[in-house]
Amino acid sequence: MASQADKPSVSFEFFPPKTLEMEKALWDALCDLAPLEPAFVSVTYGAGGTTRERTHATVSRIVKETGLTVAAHLTCVDATREEIETVARGYWSEGVRHIVALRGDPPTGQTKYVPHTDGYAYAADLVAALRAVAPFELSVAAYPETHPEAVSSDLDIDNLKRKVDAGAVRAITQFFFDNDLFFRFRDRVVAAGVKIPLVPGIMPVGNFKNMMRFADTCGAGVPDLMAAAYEGLDDDPAARAEVGKRLASEQCLDLCSNGVNDFHFYTLNRSELTGAVCANLGVTGGGPEIDLK
Repeated sequence: MASQADKPSVSFEFFPPKTLEMEKALWDALCDLAPLEPAFVSVTYGAGGTTRERTHATVSRIVKETGLTVAAHLTCVDATREEIETVARGYWSEGVRHIVALRGDPPTGQTKYVPHTDGYAYAADLVAALRAVAPFELSVAAYPETHPEAVSSDLDIDNLKRKVDAGAVRAITQFFFDNDLFFRFRDRVVAAGVKIPLVPGIMPVGNFKNMMRFADTCGAGVPDLMAAAYEGLDDDPAARAEVGKRLASEQCLDLCSNGVNDFHFYTLNRSELTGAVCANLGVTGGGPEIDLK
């Protein structure tokens, strides 16, 4: 277990809620994790702007009521350049200084990404535009197992380099479960001359079936040993949670021992698993508590 002196830096991703019940879960999780003093918390943005208003409302409340640094996700999908820049200027005026700039996934019902005729085609274009709007801190995505639509892994890394050249200062990876994939990817990124921090995205898994659907969508591999650890636990959520805590903690501690000191957690608006993994990393709180419940 890491000591307080060398504890890692952590950040947490949340998604905007659709219902009152989901809204309570979000704010409960945020309140639980806030004392861990995250470097930032991020709020996702649905394909085609489908969560635009809910994302904005969530970001605004975090900014106004928590004192946490918040990163708003922004995508290119189904939006004109003017619409995107208007959203960005609105965020800046509200005090948001960090944006996670993404190309975005195709809207529901579409199998292939098609750029808006009056929009930004790719994340590198979006990064350059946001850099022109205001001096945002800009994070982008990276893919240890290669983006599902990339022609090759080499071209995928070239695309990451274009985003960095456009002004990105951090790359957050898609979640993965095989650390060797991350280490090989990190080596190739460095060899390509990309010098910004590469932050591993970590997903502690409490619901294996749901995770498999996510993994299928984004092309993340699931090791056989991981699948075996959840076998027979479909009707035992407590046991699944314990497995999730153990596997994610082992993954993060191995990353730490190989030079990683920053972690981005995909919380799915739940705090228990992420909080437990952070505790095993030596990130155990001490920051101010907030009360949004």
